[in-house]
Amino acid sequence: MIRIIGTWKMCREGLAEAYAMLQQGASAGDAAVHAVTRVEDDPAFLSVGYGGLPDAEGRVLLDAGYMDGDSLRLGGVMSAEGIRNPVRAARLLCGRETDCLLAGRGAERFALENGLEMRDMRTPRCMDRWRQAVAEKAARRSAYTGHDTVCVLALDQGGHMVSATSTSGLFMKAPGRVGDTPLPGSGYYCDSRYGAAAATGLGEDIMRGCLSYETVSLMKRGASPLDACREALSSFTASKRGLGEDAGSISLIALSPDGAFGAATTLPVFPFSVDGALYAADPEGGVRPAADAEIEGVD
Repeated sequence: MIRIIGTWKMCREGLAEAYAMLQQGASAGDAAVHAVTRVEDDPAFLSVGYGGLPDAEGRVLLDAGYMDGDSLRLGGVMSAEGIRNPVRAARLLCGRETDCLLAGRGAERFALENGLEMRDMRTPRCMDRWRQAVAEKAARRSAYTGHDTVCVLALDQGGHMVSATSTSGLFMKAPGRVGDTPLPGSGYYCDSRYGAAAATGLGEDIMRGCLSYETVSLMKRGASPLDACREALSSFTASKRGLGEDAGSISLIALSPDGAFGAATTLPVFPFSVDGALYAADPEGGVRPAADAEIEGVD
């Protein structure tokens, strides 16, 4: 059984290509990285990679994570500037016993030393948006209603599983701010014996619930990917409401070793892709095939 699943419509084309790679015997890691880099390289997607969302100083700082489900090794970069494909750096860091999570200049130096391509990640479009926000003295919204992370989970013919994530983070974020995306257990988690999961939404909330690890832990205890996503998210949002907070903006995806998949969301609709086909999750726990027209305007 092979399978590849990813967040949002933005990864659909890359997932279709990655699924074809898996059919031809590619590894889960190669397929997942291919799907993520397709999003990182496309300036049409404002929240990931080239043309990503600038921070308050006008810098596009990138975060990415990668985990190998066979070895439980992981890699990640955060607050990295100028790395064309931060997910490739995260993958190269995976397998190290130490120094597997690198930030800022350390991540950038690692990328350069390992021959990864560097580029100015700013585009005229993203900088125009930043300049407008500065001119209007716009503050970052306290109530976050969007998502910004591409997350991919892959299963290959050998039963190997990986998770991979990438983002530019919140628009106008404080310099140095890091969300859940590069952090194992929060933005992603993968154990080939039980499954893989990843999260997208407000990182500060996702980190509070360690939602990716919690989802895989539920699968370890026998839950299906769909039930695990539902239970992890509903339990956390119940805790938030108990603290007097609303549910927030969070979506989860999960994949099991037998190829079953699931998703859950607090949003009115959360589009995601499986093997290049489009699906949608809703806040009532439903998951169904979807058409482009149904989710027009939702990335």
